[in-house]
Amino acid sequence: MSPGYRGRGRDVAALKAATVTPGTRSRIWRFLRPYRARLSLYLLVIVATAVVGSIPPLVVKSLIDHGVVGRDVATVDLLAGALVGLALAQTALSLVSRWFGSVIGEGIIYDLRVQLYDHVQRMPIAFFTRTQTGSLMSRLTNDVLDAQNAVSTAASVLSDLFTLVATLVPMFVLSPAITGCALLVLPPFIVVDRVMAGRISRLSRRQMQLNADMSVTMTEKFNVSGALLVKLFGRPDRESQDFARRAGGVRDAGIRLALLSRYLFAALSLVGAVGTAAVYWLGGREAATGHLAVGTVVALAAYVTRLYSPLTDLASTRVDVLAAVVSFDRVFEVLDTPPAVADRPGAAPIGQVRGRIEADHLWFRYPAAADVSVASLERSAETLGEALPTEPGAWVLQDLSFVVEPGTMTALVGPSGAGKSTLSSLVPRLYDAVEGSLSIDGHDVRDVTLASLGAAVGVVSQDAHLFHDTIKSNLLYARPDATDLELVEACRAARIHDLISSLPEGYDTVVGERGYRLSGGEKQRLALARVFLKNPAIVILDEATAHLDSETEQLVQQALAAALAGRTSVVIAHRLSTIQAADQILVVDQGRIVARGTHAELVARGGLYADLYRTQYLRGTAEEMEPAPSA
Repeated sequence: MSPGYRGRGRDVAALKAATVTPGTRSRIWRFLRPYRARLSLYLLVIVATAVVGSIPPLVVKSLIDHGVVGRDVATVDLLAGALVGLALAQTALSLVSRWFGSVIGEGIIYDLRVQLYDHVQRMPIAFFTRTQTGSLMSRLTNDVLDAQNAVSTAASVLSDLFTLVATLVPMFVLSPAITGCALLVLPPFIVVDRVMAGRISRLSRRQMQLNADMSVTMTEKFNVSGALLVKLFGRPDRESQDFARRAGGVRDAGIRLALLSRYLFAALSLVGAVGTAAVYWLGGREAATGHLAVGTVVALAAYVTRLYSPLTDLASTRVDVLAAVVSFDRVFEVLDTPPAVADRPGAAPIGQVRGRIEADHLWFRYPAAADVSVASLERSAETLGEALPTEPGAWVLQDLSFVVEPGTMTALVGPSGAGKSTLSSLVPRLYDAVEGSLSIDGHDVRDVTLASLGAAVGVVSQDAHLFHDTIKSNLLYARPDATDLELVEACRAARIHDLISSLPEGYDTVVGERGYRLSGGEKQRLALARVFLKNPAIVILDEATAHLDSETEQLVQQALAAALAGRTSVVIAHRLSTIQAADQILVVDQGRIVARGTHAELVARGGLYADLYRTQYLRGTAEEMEPAPSA
């Protein structure tokens, strides 16, 4: 490592001001404990490297004093061979050291990432509705990498310490006076490093911020939605100019940083050269007067070149240690956030499901942010010091009681914001009820395992999500062991097989990011096919036909009628024509069930449902009677 370069680009002031959770340092050691055997061997290799590295100057001293001056050719040959052997040993030790560092460091990255990913993907949906995706990704990438640097930092510190000891001891033995003179050059060495390092640090942070801004621009403009917006508003030239401006800032900062870094390197090299010259000057005078051997002078000069680099590295060590500890702390912060929805102790699989759903005096409100989120994952840098709200939201569902019999269809109807989707989300335990209970076949959903509940309940939401993968892979996500025949049958049931077969690559067609290569109706039918392939006992359709045209909707309704036969289904739909055949309709308004019954009963009874139906019916009639526009 070049002298004085470790720790560059870090916000030193911010790191020193950062607060670390008590116990983090001991917890880091517990986290590293599985690697303690390799860490011990790594330490031995570091010590051996420092010791072996300090021997060549002494060999050169003997070669000059006894071989060259003494005119002993055999000694010259022997010691020259020893230097070659020491060089090979140093190379081997450096490779072994690199192997240990890589194995331990990459192992830590693996452990942290796997634990973080496993923990985060088990968090409730409330966690993701509040968290900034970019901040969460930063924990899995930047913070994990910085935490891994703890190993390299510790190794560098130990290496520097042992190198200093292995260098200073023989120097003092050879000449205490010249060693003291060499150390006198150290203060200006450190002053130059500190002055220039501050400027490099600020410029490095500036370049990192400019790079981040440029990356954000590319991310926003190169996803499907951003690219579509740019084209719709006809701004490609302006976007190119804006990107060129940002890229130019990165270029200019890079040039300044390169020059400043070279200035620092040149200044440190100059100070180091002065120290080396001082050693040669004093040593040369001592040798000329016969008070010091020539080989001793050469050895001292060689040791001086090993002296300054570890000293300046140690001066910046605290910054690197703080960076690693803070990164570990940020990772632990996420790992220590308990999932608000998790398996209770003693939770058991739900077993064979008939599909009877019962709500008993059910109350729900969204949890407080402090209970489900982490401030640093949802706050901006300007508002990070503000605490998350500790009070839950207003009641969304209030004292709901109803029963859905096995094999029947229940429709949830009501104005937007009435609580329909919230109610349906309690069945698969995306959220937990605050008061009352929700049970399936007499089992409170909070007393069964999430895995078995997830297998029993299938959900198709209004905005179906597809991965950037093939149609087949997206379908197999529901059931990885499904056969090709089962895939085809599920797609036939969702009325999407003919379309897939017409595509050049068929089921191997890549759907694009979030399925943007498909229309809204095609995405929705694929989502239906995915649920059909899963074959759950309970199906929840949350506006599942919202993106379908009238003709396709009729086909899908026929498919649903066949596919949902014998299954319990809960359907949310704003188009009342799609749920007229429901066995019961629950009319929800302001979090309460204000009416229930069949379509005919509710229309005859009047009230909110009848008003909604008449409004839709009259609007639909008017649209049918409106003449088509002339060509």
